[in-house]
Amino acid sequence: MPTSPSLRRRRLAAELRKLREQSGLSVTDVAKRLDWQASRISRIENRQSGITAPDLRKLLDMYQIEDREYRSYLAELARRLNERGWWQKYAGLINSEYADLIGLEAEARAIRSYEQELVPGLLQTPEYAHAIFRIGRPNDTSEEIKRWVEVRMERQEVLSRPHPQPPRFNVVLSEAALRRPVGGYDVMLAQLEYLMRPRDRANVTIQVLPFDAGAHPAMMAPFTMMNFSDPDDLGVVNVESATGALFLEEPAELRIYEEIWGAVQATALSPDDSLAFLKSISFGYRMKEGMK
Repeated sequence: MPTSPSLRRRRLAAELRKLREQSGLSVTDVAKRLDWQASRISRIENRQSGITAPDLRKLLDMYQIEDREYRSYLAELARRLNERGWWQKYAGLINSEYADLIGLEAEARAIRSYEQELVPGLLQTPEYAHAIFRIGRPNDTSEEIKRWVEVRMERQEVLSRPHPQPPRFNVVLSEAALRRPVGGYDVMLAQLEYLMRPRDRANVTIQVLPFDAGAHPAMMAPFTMMNFSDPDDLGVVNVESATGALFLEEPAELRIYEEIWGAVQATALSPDDSLAFLKSISFGYRMKEGMK
């Protein structure tokens, strides 16, 4: 049973949409038969609203679903839609898109990320994260910045949790993300040393995409891909911007990003060569720090 509120809503919406389509009914058909507004059906299927137990029973009866175990599964999803994840204690700080990302990461079987300018949040040190938030949120108070860092550090626990099994995390880092001294040479040196340590985790793989690789298909924007244990779930791609984030789920969109990821990963250095590359860059930072 999915445990993340985001994933439960996503799974229930997908199941109800699938059942409607298998029944050969349009949103308008369903709305007419139940005397509901068509927008109500659309909001449920687009994860914009939940559904009550009586209304769920009406839908399943109309779709002629008799499997009791399946009905119980959907009822349990609907019942638990509004349960709180740990990140919801930060509801006054983080927006719904960031909360959705954390929830999806918590349920992912595999996470793949390409980053151009930043070390990904799941691998940032507290000092590096603080520097990122300080420059990216100049109007926030020191206390707010501290809480943002707390969220990021707690979010990272998904990679080392004992149960359930943590997701596999594969990241390709552009050389630019390693060359930019975020927070100063000392902070960046500590961050690079931290990146070299996760290789001890069997579920974390880091590859570097050097400048020498030239042009590549991911130059437009960084992205994160997440896949889940449910074989019917094709996954989701998260693309962030300065004002929000997009969650891409259409099969055609997912295929494009699979192709982009394949090309970028194939072009990047191997994990062993990437470790050597990280060591060489960290040596440069160590020399600069020693010259201060």
